[in-house]
Amino acid sequence: MRKTDFKQQREQLVERELRLLGVRDDSVLQAMRMVPREEFVSEETREFAYRNVPLPISSGQTISQPYIVAVMAEALELEPEDRVLEIGAGSGYAAAVLSRLAAEVYTVERHEELAKTAEQRLKNLEYRNVHVLHADGTRGWPEQAPFDAIVVAAGSPGVPAPLLQQLRIGGRLVIPVGEQQDSQKLIRVIRREEDDFEYEEMGAVRFVPLVGEAGWQEEGDLKRPSISPKGPTRRPGIPEMIRDSAELITSIKDHDFGPLLERIGDARLVLIGEATHGTSEFYRFRAEITKALIEQKDFQFVAVEADWPDAYRIHDFVTHKLRDEPRYWEAFARFPTWMWRNQEVLDFIHWLRDFNLEHRQPNQRVGFYGLDLYSLFTSIDAVLNYLDGVDPETAKLARNRYGCLTPWETDPASYGRAVLSGRYRSCETHVTQMLREMLERRAEDAVVNGEELFNAQLNAQLAADAEHYYRIMYYGSDESWNHRDTHMFDTLEKLLDRYREGSKAVLWEHNSHLGNAAATHFGKHGQLNVGQLCREKYGTEMYAIGQGTDHGTVAAASNWDGPMEVKDVRPSHPESYEHLMHLSEMEAFLLPLTKSNNPQLTTALAARRLERAIGVIYRPETERQSHYFDASLPHQFDEWIWFDKTSAVQPLSTKELSDHEPPHPFAVLDR
Repeated sequence: MRKTDFKQQREQLVERELRLLGVRDDSVLQAMRMVPREEFVSEETREFAYRNVPLPISSGQTISQPYIVAVMAEALELEPEDRVLEIGAGSGYAAAVLSRLAAEVYTVERHEELAKTAEQRLKNLEYRNVHVLHADGTRGWPEQAPFDAIVVAAGSPGVPAPLLQQLRIGGRLVIPVGEQQDSQKLIRVIRREEDDFEYEEMGAVRFVPLVGEAGWQEEGDLKRPSISPKGPTRRPGIPEMIRDSAELITSIKDHDFGPLLERIGDARLVLIGEATHGTSEFYRFRAEITKALIEQKDFQFVAVEADWPDAYRIHDFVTHKLRDEPRYWEAFARFPTWMWRNQEVLDFIHWLRDFNLEHRQPNQRVGFYGLDLYSLFTSIDAVLNYLDGVDPETAKLARNRYGCLTPWETDPASYGRAVLSGRYRSCETHVTQMLREMLERRAEDAVVNGEELFNAQLNAQLAADAEHYYRIMYYGSDESWNHRDTHMFDTLEKLLDRYREGSKAVLWEHNSHLGNAAATHFGKHGQLNVGQLCREKYGTEMYAIGQGTDHGTVAAASNWDGPMEVKDVRPSHPESYEHLMHLSEMEAFLLPLTKSNNPQLTTALAARRLERAIGVIYRPETERQSHYFDASLPHQFDEWIWFDKTSAVQPLSTKELSDHEPPHPFAVLDR
């Protein structure tokens, strides 16, 4: 076949397939036009050179399909002066393409026959800026490091640590990663700082295994197929690495927190999240960690995802500030009542009250505060009552809207209908005025009989922030989420300032508020959260801990303002972090992430996966759409707590607590 025929086929491949399949970088498309693929395949397969398929070459390997070569080259975002490392030279085709995009290309091939053939072929075709090495590609090419870009043309169980270290800051690494040798996801890694790597999934692919010291392993001589009846053996997968690195939890009550406290070190802020708002194990273990931090590291207050006025009832109780004024409104009485009015929280606040009485002077007692603008939640009842009277149809939509305050529970159709109807706008003035008056009433309640100026100031700020929140929430945008989390962070800052210099705080909130939003797809779309704001200001002076579960029961509602139900939690999604934890076959454990003794595990977990989030609403029937989001776990949290099977919190009622003295936060006096 004449070369002119190949040239025409090459042009057709670029224009009719690669461009139409989504390759947009003109420099990459031009490089694909310039390299004669027919020169890199065997004589028997030359006629198929420009079919967009992989083709066999010697040593049991393949030459990648042109589309994959183009996609990986595009993902590297090469500049003309860049130096590139390729792992898996194969026939030399991809290296030739890269050589048209970069200044120097260094390619490593573990098969000696392929390495020699590729080197000679590239020399004959006068690709003078390509250098070939016969070696274990998982070790990289340290003598030529650092590289602006690294591309791996074989599937690995994780990202080899030597390759990460040979990537310069700002460099890009593209690699297929998967727990199975015949199926992977294409991952792009960008090195932002010395120890800060950003991971991004780019889709499913299938490559031959990356065999080597930091990849898959085979028995016997690597140059020959394994003769073991079990076939190839691999390095430990992620579940096995989790099992080797995890710290077992055998008892929530009697766990030794010494190693965890050592990892926390001198951090001023310890953020302890939860994957649901209704799981007993999350509440109880978080409380035990908090006790250890108070007793052994002198933490001064607990700040939680709760209303300021309601949480201040607990603050009064645990600091022994007994008051005689009537309490005609009931703390934690609004939906969802079980979130804080439960046996697990009750046990902790009684412990904290006793601790303060026995170990702290009145001006040094450990406080308990709410960070949220949700006098919102109590206010929602007023909104719904108002709308029930003037526009029942909008009230129905509002219930759906309020049920979607967290981004993973969003119902775009209901929200869209509400906005398009114009009904929210027509009653905005009346509703916001009602909210303002109610919030001001709560502020007045909180300062009766000489309440501290600080408390009054916080309530006044809450009223202003909450009014703005309602206004922007009505029209539904990332701004409302950001406003809420910024308010919580600002309240935390005010509390830290109020305590002495270097004050220490424990935060209790949902994972979605405390795990760095920048490491989730929400962050990519402009959302921030308390964890991100803390990380940006306090850096290593904060330690973030998330919690997760595979299955069990949870306290949650089906709809906003609905009754609490004990619901079965579905086993985790196969593509989720939770599923990896479940596959470790351990009932409960702590897993260090940023301070792990296995950097390869941290690297493997950094590739984005699904993560589950259950708020006060749980809809198992739409779980994949409404309760999972995309994230990079080690970039969200410093540590992960796992309970494979969990149970619902134990809710309390006022009646059950009627024998308590009036100052008790869960008790209420009759008018």
